Amino acid sequence: MVIERTANEFVIRFPITSDIEQIQDVIDYLRYKELTGSYSVPQSEVDQLAREINTNWWENNKAKFQK
Repeated sequence: MVIERTANEFVIRFPITSDIEQIQDVIDYLRYKELTGSYSVPQSEVDQLAREINTNWWENNKAKFQK
């Protein structure tokens, strides 16, 4: 892997033999950091949203797990 810095950007090069799925995961993470870097959200709000998502997911999927 090679990381170069130009006047306007960073350029990252991976060998062709690299695992494309792992590279995509890294790119997705970097994009996430770029998009959320300017947000300041209290952990309590994050926790509440996670609880709501989990509750909704379970309500929509519990029939798949109950016999």
